[in-house]
Amino acid sequence: MSYRIISAAEAASYVKHGMNIGLSGFTPAGAPKAVTPEIARIAEAEHAAGRPYQIGIFTGASTGDSTDGILSRAKAIRYRAPYTTNKDFRTAVNNGEIAYNDIHLSQMAQELRYGFMGKVDVAIIEACDVSEDGKIWLTAGVGISPTVCRMADKIIVELNSQYGKAPKGLHDVYEPADPPCRREIPVYSPSDRIGKEYVQVDPQKIVGIVEVCKPDEARAFTAPDEISERIGHNVAQFLIGDMKRGIIPSTFLPLQSGVGNVANAVLKALGEDPGVPAFQMYTEVIQDSVIALIREGHCKFGSTCSLSVSNECLQSIYDDIAFFKDKLVLRPSEISNSPEVARRLGLISMNTALEADIYGNVNSTHVSGTKMMNGIGGSGDFTRNAYISIFSCPSTAKGGCISAIVPMVSHVDHNEHSVNVLITEQGIADLRGKSPVERSKEIIENCVHPDYKQILWDYVKMAGKGQTPHCIHAALGMHETLAKKGDMRLTNWAEF
Repeated sequence: MSYRIISAAEAASYVKHGMNIGLSGFTPAGAPKAVTPEIARIAEAEHAAGRPYQIGIFTGASTGDSTDGILSRAKAIRYRAPYTTNKDFRTAVNNGEIAYNDIHLSQMAQELRYGFMGKVDVAIIEACDVSEDGKIWLTAGVGISPTVCRMADKIIVELNSQYGKAPKGLHDVYEPADPPCRREIPVYSPSDRIGKEYVQVDPQKIVGIVEVCKPDEARAFTAPDEISERIGHNVAQFLIGDMKRGIIPSTFLPLQSGVGNVANAVLKALGEDPGVPAFQMYTEVIQDSVIALIREGHCKFGSTCSLSVSNECLQSIYDDIAFFKDKLVLRPSEISNSPEVARRLGLISMNTALEADIYGNVNSTHVSGTKMMNGIGGSGDFTRNAYISIFSCPSTAKGGCISAIVPMVSHVDHNEHSVNVLITEQGIADLRGKSPVERSKEIIENCVHPDYKQILWDYVKMAGKGQTPHCIHAALGMHETLAKKGDMRLTNWAEF
């Protein structure tokens, strides 16, 4: 059969009020860019006419402004899951305008298949190629594409010619069976391939092809500053120490890394340290720093869900695709983030925290406990199942007015039972094998900024005895001081 070439506006007309759409991509990499702005225009026109128009959105992770941003500003989103990074979307969520479901990324596809979130009416998939018999070759991100394509009543393909057909062959598309008879995911090394290079769909469901030539809306990260470089150095020194003690094998272990400037600094430090052998990565997102490590031979292989890199870096990968073909693989998020695979491979997980408390509980999503930042992403998938789980962050924020280490976190994403190591620019707190009281001493002594050490020691003294000592009426006192006085350093425990 020959697919109809349709405009983005015609494609958007298939999406009606109350429907749910499923999108390709993972981060802005591989996300739709042409149809979603037209959906926003429909929403604006309907609202101007006094009619309702809102939809549900299922994604692999965050998207670009052409989806989360434009649709948020058009007030076109009723419900969305999971992770996001868009400022306008975040504002709408924190204003109570969007029902946002922040679930673990590894669970998104299967919870759709289980029927927990309703049906998928339309899938919008970015591709670099599509065949007459329904093979869709994806671009720089996979996410939940296989699942939404299979579940959707209709499929719209954005055929993006920006990079030609260079991405073909990078993907390994595999969907596990659903319970009760699910077998193991047969990934035993980061480089194992277990699926197909494309998404196979019923060609009858493809209602049209939208021709596009647009780059990904990549997010830029600033160069590492002194604090993030010190954090990176501390992480590298910790891992080298564990390797010398025989806790980490001399051949090292595969790494998982979160996103952002601190994550880039950590990977840069690992690549530069001669004590760290060449390693593999089994992670959800690969950034520019990893591509540099692959070119330099410090990273032997990268398994990921998304090439969340700058446009210049992405072009360089495709220009040198013969070099990268056997060094990269892109998987669906339920495989890249699989807790089963993470535990089997013995991953070292490295993620960032907004705040941590003196017992090792981590908040990675909510500012002051109530305002969503981005979401949990895949950090929980890896943390709970890692060989060693590491969280890092600067010890202070907002010019020192906020301490990243507090008596009790204002929101818990990763509890003390799953967090092995906490690292700031101040130092390293190894929490393994320690009781809560021992953890508090380790964290305050090694990770807390000098401006806050005495404040936290005073809290510990006030908390008294117990298996996990707390003074309940004062546990969020530093947060309350911030809200009232704008500076946690002004905390006076006598006021509580």
